[in-house]
Amino acid sequence: MQTRQAAWPSFAGLDLKPTTDTLHLWSQVVGKIRLMTTPWENHSWHVPLYLGASGFGTGLMLVGSRAISLQFDLLEQRLRLHTSEGANDAIPLQAESVASFYRETMAMLDRAGIELELRPLPCEIADSVAFHEDHAPRAYDAELAQRYWRAMLQVQRVFQRFRTRFIGKCSPIHLFWGSFDLAVTRFSGRPAPLHPGGAPHTPNSVMQEAYQQEVSSAGFWPGGGGAPTPCFYSYAWPAPAGFAEAPLARPGYFDSTLGEFLLPYEAVAASPDPDQVLLDFLQQSYEAAATLAHWDRAVLERAEGPIGTPPPGPWQ
Repeated sequence: MQTRQAAWPSFAGLDLKPTTDTLHLWSQVVGKIRLMTTPWENHSWHVPLYLGASGFGTGLMLVGSRAISLQFDLLEQRLRLHTSEGANDAIPLQAESVASFYRETMAMLDRAGIELELRPLPCEIADSVAFHEDHAPRAYDAELAQRYWRAMLQVQRVFQRFRTRFIGKCSPIHLFWGSFDLAVTRFSGRPAPLHPGGAPHTPNSVMQEAYQQEVSSAGFWPGGGGAPTPCFYSYAWPAPAGFAEAPLARPGYFDSTLGEFLLPYEAVAASPDPDQVLLDFLQQSYEAAATLAHWDRAVLERAEGPIGTPPPGPWQ
């Protein structure tokens, strides 16, 4: 069996951005299919993608009386369509334009008799181009894509442990295709001020509905802007007074431009105990938000329990 450190793939010296940018845009195509087949859930929980044993995908979608799913299979490098009638299909994952990927994906749905109309402009990406008009060549390195997915699997495993420590309202661990981040969000249970919105090509009402309650949110994404390499983040909405100055064990730090705590992925992967470094970052940044904002932590939290057994409680 792999050691915990060996299980965390390194990205040192690798240029992930061309491949993760391509996956991000492709995931928007698939994510918008999920958006148009699923009733609206609170905080847009109906739209994310989910990790799986061979990649990531939509999970179950219902189109009328039919069940379908789309899966980025990063072991065999295919986008796979499965239907409840057995009309399965696939297209290759390869270096190609977004327009070509979009055309092939929609053609695959057509072959299965599934008709959908999508809004073809990517969300949360400034200066983006509609899917069918984006003919720019796109790089795709299958080995790097698979390596990034394997990193997300390790992140998911640690996020699952962190999530068990909270018994208040908490999101699933999901992959949001808007910014291509694997995220988990905790809620205080209290209403929040109106969010200003402002995400590119995303209605303000979407952001305002998503942030209608106080949150402490953490996640992992390929980076961008002030974080040029893959990193973990943690933020609060609204950020309580003193949040930016809260003590946090290095190598985590507060980025004043983004308004979030950040932790470089490589610092985690290269550490003797990656799981503990990440758990410390998640716990300390959450505690900064919850304590400074006066969340009812005694009601919302519990001890992490062993796998397969309920945690200690009054029922024992």
